[in-house]
Amino acid sequence: MLRFVLLISVLSLSTAQGQVITDSFLIEGHYRTFNYKDPGNDKRSNLMFVMHGSGGSGMNMMNPTSKLEAKAKAEDLLLVYPDGYQHYWNECRKAATSTANIENINENVFFDQMINYFESKYQINRKKVFAVGTSGGGHMAYKLALTMPEKFKAVTAIIANLPDTNNFDCIEIKRPISVMIINGTEDPLNLYNGGMMVSGNVTFGYVRSTDRSFNYWSSLAGYTGQPVKESLPDTDPTDGRTIERYTYKTKGKPEVVLLKVIGGKHDYPKDIDVHEEAWIFFKRQ
Repeated sequence: MLRFVLLISVLSLSTAQGQVITDSFLIEGHYRTFNYKDPGNDKRSNLMFVMHGSGGSGMNMMNPTSKLEAKAKAEDLLLVYPDGYQHYWNECRKAATSTANIENINENVFFDQMINYFESKYQINRKKVFAVGTSGGGHMAYKLALTMPEKFKAVTAIIANLPDTNNFDCIEIKRPISVMIINGTEDPLNLYNGGMMVSGNVTFGYVRSTDRSFNYWSSLAGYTGQPVKESLPDTDPTDGRTIERYTYKTKGKPEVVLLKVIGGKHDYPKDIDVHEEAWIFFKRQ
């Protein structure tokens, strides 16, 4: 039987950008924390989860989203930074040796309760819930789209490919959903063409290629043929990277997009702000 308890205590931190609130739930015997900047009495319609990579934390994601945070009030947007269990997510990579995966931490209840919390506290619109994640957080974004598509309008996965079929342990709902992928062709960890993932002492098993990951979501949405290709402006010619956008978009179907960062590694490209790009994508949905 699923059990969760909302903790009464709230940790508040003052920052230059505003007060940060950390709150938590007790879910099946594990405390799960999440962080957000206090909007005061403002109500926000749009809820966007920002997931950190493996080994990271929610608080560490506030710096990469600083530009988007500065626009949050004007955009009617509430950004929330959940923490993975012991800094990792229990996503869909069966071979992952993180504690979150070994103990089969219940991520679905965690995200469901956060949605309820923000609906109650800030009146977010349940039809405007989004998620973006980097690396392991990208895998968590995939899991949300795979197992809770009715709860999310769209997700974005950054430097993350879907687990390969021999390394996949989630139960797929197989409901079409809007997905954007942002991957680098020279990524040494999340190999663009697929393969084994190893980071330090933690292994994650095999992942599919970016093309196969992109095809999974576009096929699920019912697309055939070739996507529309577009070259993005090279706003930073010194970084040795360029970006191509591939888009499937038809009225009545979820939009599916791939941003191919040519020369990109396991990091963020400088030509775009990936979190602002994710929000632009989400708003179109």
